[in-house]
Amino acid sequence: MPHRSKPRYSFRPVTPDDLEMIAGWLAEPHVAEWWDDPDEQIASIREHIDSISVEPLIIELDGRPIGYLQSYDPHLEDDHPYQDQPFGTLGIDLSIGVPDLVGIGHGSAIVRQFVEELFAEGTPRVIIDPDPANLRAIRAYEKAGFKAFDKRTSVYGPALMMARDNEEGEFS
Repeated sequence: MPHRSKPRYSFRPVTPDDLEMIAGWLAEPHVAEWWDDPDEQIASIREHIDSISVEPLIIELDGRPIGYLQSYDPHLEDDHPYQDQPFGTLGIDLSIGVPDLVGIGHGSAIVRQFVEELFAEGTPRVIIDPDPANLRAIRAYEKAGFKAFDKRTSVYGPALMMARDNEEGEFS
């Protein structure tokens, strides 16, 4: 069997049929620790299925759904706390839902691949805002090239602001 050194992930839009699966992931202890009330999260994801400000996605590994990722434009939401970021910046949030796939390198690989795809589309900067206590996520984002630039507390709670700039973009 051939060895693949870098897993390739695919990202597809969330559909209403995915919401039950996402709810199951939100109930997993490794996810529930960092995400708010699952019912509120599912309601928010449902609202964003047809949104222009947030793009909810399912992460797939070899065609198997393994997690949830959303990208968002803070400049398209009224009073978003990250509107101080340069125009064109996108934010991302993600969780690997399958417990057996946590802690073995998928998080940083998923983020790295997704960010490279955003950069190829011309995105100048990508931000991510883990809870400062979520050391596993912070390490994964650092491995994916993100650097911390601020600590904040917003309506979303405490956040370690991290960014990765497109080397081809004006913010590098």
